Amino acid sequence: MAKINEKQYIIAIGASAGGLEAISAFFDYTPLDAVSYIIIQHLSSDFKSHMANILAPHSKLRVIEAVENVTIKPNTVYLIPSSKFMTVKDGRLSLSDKADQSRPYMTIDYFFASLAKERGDKAIGIILSGTGNDGSKGILNIKEAGGMVLVQDPDTASFNGMPMAALATGCSDLVLSPQAMPQVIEDYVKDGTLELLIDGRPDVISEAELSKIFDLIKGNLPLDFSDYKRPTIIRRIKRRMVEHNFGKIDLYLDFLKSHANEVKILANDFLISVTAFFRDPEAFKMIEEKIIPDIINRNNTNVLKIWVAGCATGEEAYTLAMLAKEYSVKHSKDIEIKIFATDINKAALDTASKGIYDITIEQTVSKERLERFFTWDGKNYRIKSDIRKMLIFAQHDLVKNPPYCNIDLISCRNLLIYLNVTLQKKVLGMMHFGLKKGGYLFLGPSENAAILREDFDEISAKWNVLQSNKAGRAVKFDTFSSHVIEGAKTTTIEVSKKSVVPISKSALADQINNAVFKASGFNGVCTDEDLMVIQSFGDTTPYLKSINFNHNLNQLLPETISIAFRAAAHKALKMDEKVVLNKIIIPSKGRFKAKTVNIFITPFFIEKSEGRLLIVEFSEKISKTEEKNIINVDDINEVTKEHVISLEHENAELKQNLSVAHESIASSNENMQSYNEELQSANEEMQSANEEMQSTNEELQSVNEELQTINKDHHMTIDELTDLNDDLNNYFRSNTNGQLFVDQDLLLKRYSPGAVKHINIREGDIGRPLSNITTNIKLETLIQDIKDVINDEKPVTAYTNKFDPLSPILN
Repeated sequence: MAKINEKQYIIAIGASAGGLEAISAFFDYTPLDAVSYIIIQHLSSDFKSHMANILAPHSKLRVIEAVENVTIKPNTVYLIPSSKFMTVKDGRLSLSDKADQSRPYMTIDYFFASLAKERGDKAIGIILSGTGNDGSKGILNIKEAGGMVLVQDPDTASFNGMPMAALATGCSDLVLSPQAMPQVIEDYVKDGTLELLIDGRPDVISEAELSKIFDLIKGNLPLDFSDYKRPTIIRRIKRRMVEHNFGKIDLYLDFLKSHANEVKILANDFLISVTAFFRDPEAFKMIEEKIIPDIINRNNTNVLKIWVAGCATGEEAYTLAMLAKEYSVKHSKDIEIKIFATDINKAALDTASKGIYDITIEQTVSKERLERFFTWDGKNYRIKSDIRKMLIFAQHDLVKNPPYCNIDLISCRNLLIYLNVTLQKKVLGMMHFGLKKGGYLFLGPSENAAILREDFDEISAKWNVLQSNKAGRAVKFDTFSSHVIEGAKTTTIEVSKKSVVPISKSALADQINNAVFKASGFNGVCTDEDLMVIQSFGDTTPYLKSINFNHNLNQLLPETISIAFRAAAHKALKMDEKVVLNKIIIPSKGRFKAKTVNIFITPFFIEKSEGRLLIVEFSEKISKTEEKNIINVDDINEVTKEHVISLEHENAELKQNLSVAHESIASSNENMQSYNEELQSANEEMQSANEEMQSTNEELQSVNEELQTINKDHHMTIDELTDLNDDLNNYFRSNTNGQLFVDQDLLLKRYSPGAVKHINIREGDIGRPLSNITTNIKLETLIQDIKDVINDEKPVTAYTNKFDPLSPILN
């Protein structure tokens, strides 16, 4: 038995709904690279797949449907039959009926598991578009065997269920579009190593992980990227991950935490600095010929103010400076020009403030302007001082810092596209506030200022130039922070002036009560019915223990009186009357000597509540009033005995209630268990039915995709046949020779107009036997000659009258 080459790789492709498009795109880019491809697609068992015919035009490889025990050969694509499960063993494909397996049919997992066992590190698993989670277990087997796993980027998949389920396993090596996968496979097969791609996705980055990265940046730098659009941010993070060979975002997060410099580099990557001199020449031509002249001619303050927000490395700011300077000199306008060029990126600002640019600016700046506004030092061009002094470069955060005001022209090009809608609204509103009435806003062609349309007149839709027609909207300046000046130290100034702090009425009442208790020598606590201390008043230190986090009054009292106190409290609650423990001895404690006290226990109700509280007062004074319920020292044993008997009665009653409750709970549990079993059974049936429906839906979707593709092919064939039929009809009409077309049975199928001269034919004769049609041709062997041509496939030429040169010749 021939075995597969030990070095040969097998690529297994799992797909379902939406997979046909992805598979076609994949094989459009697949080279002849001596590997084998096996496609496992969800298809209905009742459907005869035409995938081989559909896929053939997309690949140089041989495409066939797998049969039992076929040997796997390189440069060949094997398709799973729609009614089969498939495995691989000893280099051959083995098939089994789906009918022998229960639904849902996990054909991808089934094959991937056998491939991992068969090929080990020579197995490559690919998950393409589809619903459900088939393949997510199989790729685990491939990964454990040392193989490679590729997953289609969910953003490019028609149905992202299968790609998302595969990504959730955490074992995907790369996440790519189908078109990018063949090149990765070719490199992997050639070198045996896998490199992360910048355009790939090393790991799925969640919103929670992004928040952690943003927090790290905020903690190290005065920057906040929370409201920046996610695709740009994620691409920059993946680029840094590739730079350091991190495939998992949590590993990169750990690296960021321990490397502050990487945080700074990542933040700078987020700051997109793309600019050029005279970028979009037509737009700046309009600024030169219309906007700047209008601003200068209407200006009545002798100061022209321009704000370039997000100036990056300064090219655009210097461009506007050159245009303003040219106009003011040409028209002898004595006006001061101030250009505020701001950006959040300090490194870019440092470059801008130097005003030094390399020779490449010759492509966008005219020779005349280079000579007029720049000096050449042999290597670079440097901005001349008369232009440089017009500009003020400053670090400024459009989101956090207040706007510049009374501005004639604000240029903010291709910055808003990186912010989400909420942040765009805030920034646009701020810019409108900073503009004078009649001032201009110059945005990038891809940006949208629809929220401000009612406040602006459109000057150029193509280049997004707007003119303010009213004063700017109000801006809440408490939402902005002041500019941060690097190196400046902040000092906290303490205010020595005394101030009266407002206090609530309830807090004031508490403070007054405490003062009254202290003045009257009233010491005690307030407890609930369980003797848990709610509040204390006065000084209770001589009477109670000091135990942290313990509010049980019975445990805070000395052990010698705790039982007597509990009995007295129980009696007070039961009788709902005050009870006095008379002449109780409190043992010495630390610096406090032993003393005799009276303990007054008084129950009371809280307003609008069914609960009762106890006021417990400790008094060393001799009471002059006669109390009703007094318990003397000699009576304590009797009171304790009564309390114990009462507790025994309560205990017996509680046991009885507990027994009844247990029986009730047991009965309820049995009912609930029975009900739960029924629900679980019903749920399992529903889940099984749902899985079957989902599986069937996937199969139908795949069948539908094939049928649509076949239908397109049929339409193309019909169009070709229609064109061919038209060509034949035109040929017949233009041909003067008589021609007849007959089938194997000598039935007339078509004729040319020239044949009517020699044979008595009309339109109704189509389909009739040629022998039933009379002719003017004197040739008895006509029918036999036609039969001979059909049988022998050799032409026959006959003369109807060899003595008459004008008689027709039959071919």
